[in-house]
Amino acid sequence: MRMQIDQDQETDDSVEVTWEDQQRINTFSKLNTRIKSIEGKLEVFKQEKEALDDLAMELELADEDEPVLYKVGEAFLHLPLSKALKRLQKDQAEIDSQVSSLSSSAEDIEKEMKLLKVALYGKFGSSINLDE
Repeated sequence: MRMQIDQDQETDDSVEVTWEDQQRINTFSKLNTRIKSIEGKLEVFKQEKEALDDLAMELELADEDEPVLYKVGEAFLHLPLSKALKRLQKDQAEIDSQVSSLSSSAEDIEKEMKLLKVALYGKFGSSINLDE
């Protein structure tokens, strides 16, 4: 069965997509992919931060004379408590720095995406869907 559209049913809302419009759409898509990647990384860092915070509480209760197991990469090392605490502080600072950097990047991307949304929705209205 073949479907035909009467001329009355056709919408006159069809707007020509220019090369510049297509570039904006492509840029929006790339930014959307990038922000999803950043959100994924932020979630991983959030979990790592929680694990480090839990470790900090555990180390507060540790015996100073006993070495503690501390994960470095994929391996666990026996470290004196003082060195483990220093390493923990360093690791927490690194994660905080990475989270801050990624959050800043995400904010910049979101601002750029908002500008693109305004331009694209302004031209195409409901003919385009940029929301999830």
